Amino acid sequence: MSEGEVAQDPVRFALLGPLRAWRGETELDLGRPQRRALLALLLAGAGRTVSMEGLIDGLWSQDPPESAANVVHRHVGAVRRLLEPGLPTRAAGRWLLRGAGGYRLEVDADSLDLLRFRSLRDAARQAAEEGAAGRAVALILEALALWQGPAAAGIAPAVRDRPAFASLDREHLAAVKESADLALSAGLAEPVLPGLRAAAAGSPLDEPLLSRLVLVLAATGHRSEALEVYEGARARLADELGISPGAELLAARAAAGRTAPPTTARASNQAGVPVGGPGGGRAGRPADHGPPGSAGFAAPSPAQLPPDLPVFTGRRAELAEVLARLPGEARTASTVLISAIGGMAGIGKTTLAVHWAHRVRDRFPDGQLYVNLRGFDPTGPAMSPGEAVRGFLVALGVPPQHIPNGVDDQAALYRSLLAGRRVLVLLDNALSTDQVRPLLPGSPDCLTIVTSRNQLQGLLAAYGAHALSLRPLDVDDARELLARRLGDGRVASAPGAVAEIAERCAGLPLALACVAARAALRPDVPLSVVAEELRESRGGLDVFAGGEVSTDVGAVFSWSYRAVPPASARLFRLLGLQAGPDVSAEAAASLAGLPVREARPLLAELAQVQLISEHAPGRYVLHDLLRAYSQELARAEEPERERRAAVHRLLDHYVHAAHAADLLLAPHLDPIPPTPPRPGAVLESFPDRERALAWLTAEYPALLPAVEDAARNGFDSHACRLAWALEAFFDRRGHWHDWAAAQRTALRCALRTAEPGMEARALRALARVEGRLGRHDEARAHLERALRLFTELGDDIGRGNTHRSLGWTADQQGDLRAALRHNQEALELLRAADDRPAWASVLASVGWYHALLGEFDVALSHCRAALPVLREHGDRYGEAAAWHTVGYVHQQAGRHPGAVSAYRDALTVYRELGAPYMEAQTLTDLGDVHSALGDAESAEHAWRQALALLNGLGHPDARKVGERLTASGRAPQD
Repeated sequence: MSEGEVAQDPVRFALLGPLRAWRGETELDLGRPQRRALLALLLAGAGRTVSMEGLIDGLWSQDPPESAANVVHRHVGAVRRLLEPGLPTRAAGRWLLRGAGGYRLEVDADSLDLLRFRSLRDAARQAAEEGAAGRAVALILEALALWQGPAAAGIAPAVRDRPAFASLDREHLAAVKESADLALSAGLAEPVLPGLRAAAAGSPLDEPLLSRLVLVLAATGHRSEALEVYEGARARLADELGISPGAELLAARAAAGRTAPPTTARASNQAGVPVGGPGGGRAGRPADHGPPGSAGFAAPSPAQLPPDLPVFTGRRAELAEVLARLPGEARTASTVLISAIGGMAGIGKTTLAVHWAHRVRDRFPDGQLYVNLRGFDPTGPAMSPGEAVRGFLVALGVPPQHIPNGVDDQAALYRSLLAGRRVLVLLDNALSTDQVRPLLPGSPDCLTIVTSRNQLQGLLAAYGAHALSLRPLDVDDARELLARRLGDGRVASAPGAVAEIAERCAGLPLALACVAARAALRPDVPLSVVAEELRESRGGLDVFAGGEVSTDVGAVFSWSYRAVPPASARLFRLLGLQAGPDVSAEAAASLAGLPVREARPLLAELAQVQLISEHAPGRYVLHDLLRAYSQELARAEEPERERRAAVHRLLDHYVHAAHAADLLLAPHLDPIPPTPPRPGAVLESFPDRERALAWLTAEYPALLPAVEDAARNGFDSHACRLAWALEAFFDRRGHWHDWAAAQRTALRCALRTAEPGMEARALRALARVEGRLGRHDEARAHLERALRLFTELGDDIGRGNTHRSLGWTADQQGDLRAALRHNQEALELLRAADDRPAWASVLASVGWYHALLGEFDVALSHCRAALPVLREHGDRYGEAAAWHTVGYVHQQAGRHPGAVSAYRDALTVYRELGAPYMEAQTLTDLGDVHSALGDAESAEHAWRQALALLNGLGHPDARKVGERLTASGRAPQD
């Protein structure tokens, strides 16, 4: 092989542990320490360019020699030749490339273990989001297995202490915590325990890590050790830091104290899925929740800041003032910097706060949190503190099922997660100090920025916040803003007109931007004419009466509004009627009663004159002032019946689209069909589940307030149907607190409709989410009320599905006899209603409960009767589960040949469905039967297949299968 061919061999690098590299199958000698350090710094960049300054700082940290750059160049050349022997001296090479002001290594997940680790970690998160809990655990464990020690172990300590490597160590620790969260959620805690123990030994004061260790130890039956870990942590925190355990560690200790030893999953059906959740006919959705606040959580680094302006104009003095207020090294341990930026509407508070946050975000490597508290939203009430803090907890990695119920407990958990971290928190559009207080972190390393039109005296007095009140832009700043948009020449030629425009706009950036947008569309019109038009314009914006904003601002908006064609003006009036933070083109078209192809050009015209903004492709937003102006225009120019018809069309759009999406997410549910839509409502369809999920994700911020808006405006039926159609999405995304709020609204609306059937469905849906939140007593009360209503209505399907829900609730509370009884009631009701698919599903569930109770003959007869119906209606998972029950019954009764046959039938279907855990469970049982028959070879073959699957999933059952192989004299193979 020639040297040229050798140079093309693939190169692989290992950074997660000792620094190593291979070309092909040959490990490379990386040479002198400084050359190894240079390679480690480039690898830590993970394919990004590392600047020359960064390389020099990393290699020397202090007092680099004058020849430092030349030394770096020589090392780069040496590394290139090491990776590609025979490379000419000045050739660029394939792997180590020159970038903008530095160098980068061309690596991907196949050539660098760090990128492979990140890819697997991201895949684990995706799997968890999709409900594949076992696969998520297997993937995160595979990712962690790549770590063979601290990143870049073995390089010079002075280099190893640089921030690039400290950041990687934090990334590893976060993944260890995340593995615990995933494992606890999936009920697969055993495989993550060794990694947690090792990590905790190296970080004995990390409370979130120790909390997870306590929970995992308790979940795996090591309750005494869990309590010992807590006591040791408590003593170290007191001795070394002089503090008590935080809320998260206290919650873990409380959970460990009440945790029973792990048991088999006898309260689930043979498919490992709860038998009929409290949603009635929506069986098959997992109920993998624990007590609120009972688990530790990974704390990812959120990045929630809105985008910064491409060009920020003016505000130099204010920006310098807020930048000077950043916490320095001399801050006291009790200081939390809060900068309260106040001022009138439209004056640029949010723009300045977001720009400042982007300027300083690098100082807060643990993330940035942002929320619009909607303190002055004209369409509805301000965001509650509970809603805001729950959003932050989810962003910080808390599984929704572990978010406490009360705001005080939620805030305590939020502060615990931020303890010791450097996070920037931007609270935008706050109404009051009470709204802000639960969202303030307790860590001295965090920065909180608050914007409000109010002065928030309580914030200043109680927390020592630094206040900054923004004033209107002066003429110079206004001139600069206009020049940025219209050009220096056009602005410089009309100084008097510019001064008048600034005065007419009251110095408000929002009004100036509207003027600039329209003037830019007419480049031949002198600014003196623009000023004259503004002078003659009359806005009459009554919402600003009382001196908050000059009424001339209303004239500016009126001037822009009157410039657009009548169809665009009508759409602008109607846009203020929708309650969400933004609106899609399809929703806007529904408001106007237009086809989407006609609405899009109108939206573009409004965006051109800055009356709306397209903040994301196809999604539009109005500033609060412009929304208020839009609403005033609608009240003045649109008759009441037209406004109500527009809202009706919008709600029809949301209900019909959500219903279509829900049918794809949960095809076997018992839906509430939408009523026929009004003419002009845009109806959306989705070709597949992925498109449906994408629509729900994009529209979710608008759909949730739409439920409340429907209730507020008397569209009670729409509120009920929309809340019901969102149920699958709420559940799968874990938006359980939002789900509960929506269902309470739906129940209130259902009671107003005086329709018992709607009330019964709302009660059953509310019971479902209460079950998710662990409120089984409340769930049972609502289900019993729903059952009475369905009985009075003579609705056997509703009664049957409610009995299934009651059975699930009894199952969760450990009462198998009650679970069986409720499922038997459901079976008879669904048989009478001739709902054969649901009847067959319940029949198999009844069979499973009989099998668990040792009543084998009746279990077998039920499953055999269910199987042909399940096949007929395409319920493949139900079919496999029924075959598994048949195998289980034969096995327990000693009829081993029948068990082998049934298990093989189940195995065939599970493999077709791609259900590895159930495939492994069936293989384990099949191996047991072969062993009982004396067929040691077939038993070993089945067990080894099961072991491979369980190891791949990181499932604790792998240990039990390994013990079977060892006991049979056929020890597991490495």
